[in-house]
Amino acid sequence: MTRIGKVLAFAALVAAAASAARPGLAQSDYPARPVRIIVGFGAGAVADTPARLLAHRFSQALGQQFVVENRPGAGSNIAAEYVARAPPDGHVLFIATSANTINATISPNLSFDVTKDFAPIALICSVPNMLVAHPSLGVDNLHALIALAKSRPGEINFGSSGTATTTHLAGELINVMAGVKLVHVPYPGSAQALSDVLTGRIPLLFAPASAVIQHVEKGELKAIAVTQPQRAAIVPDVPTMAEAGLPGYDIGLWFGLLAPAGTPREIVDKLARLTQEALKSQDVRKPLLAAGLDPLGSGPDEFAAYIVSEVQKGAKVAEAAGLKK
Repeated sequence: MTRIGKVLAFAALVAAAASAARPGLAQSDYPARPVRIIVGFGAGAVADTPARLLAHRFSQALGQQFVVENRPGAGSNIAAEYVARAPPDGHVLFIATSANTINATISPNLSFDVTKDFAPIALICSVPNMLVAHPSLGVDNLHALIALAKSRPGEINFGSSGTATTTHLAGELINVMAGVKLVHVPYPGSAQALSDVLTGRIPLLFAPASAVIQHVEKGELKAIAVTQPQRAAIVPDVPTMAEAGLPGYDIGLWFGLLAPAGTPREIVDKLARLTQEALKSQDVRKPLLAAGLDPLGSGPDEFAAYIVSEVQKGAKVAEAAGLKK
């Protein structure tokens, strides 16, 4: 069996175990009271957008109130732990992000397991990250950047929105795959990093495409590539890293919907179907795209496989970057 086959087989077992029916509500009875969708970041964070759009749609479709509750802290671990311990009846849901699979790799003492303590429902959307360069670096494509980095090992810096974020691991993945040594410079957030790349203090930056596209259009920055396997709707003319010269490169920020492990599969499937229908509707797709988010819509089994693969990939990159404890 291939490695991908093993991942899918294991993920199917995880999904089956996580969603195994326990005595509780039947699908026809769900929801019996208001449902809380927990977000692990503060109000106004990017994760709020898909959470509130889905909450509105679910409320309309199911005739019961779905409310978004922000429980920020510890890189979304506080919210994740809370949902993992909630009753498995579909009345407490969680907006998971790539932060949760990264945390599973670099934080070995978590009280929950992201691959076992949740029932995956749907992969909602992704936030395309993009690598941009200051014009003074003299490169405008990935091949030129890799050639320059090989000639100047340890001399070229890249900024990110913080250590162990997807924008940090995006640079480390280039180091691993291309055999170069770009040097990470962490910032408290994308805004501070963007300010420094615009002034030329750092030559490279990984950031959400929506945050840097206006500077690319003005000629203030050069777009090198987006970090996910498909081109971003907000910058359709910018190639992916795979297209630009690193086949198999894939790392980025995503959001998905989870329930506590043991939530009846019929409830999981019901919410998955409603999520997929919502992501096909213009009243959900349009605001997501306007916010720089790409709608996805993978169902429970596909999402379970994706979570497993993200943990495995993150472990390799984190170890190479010296982040794995």
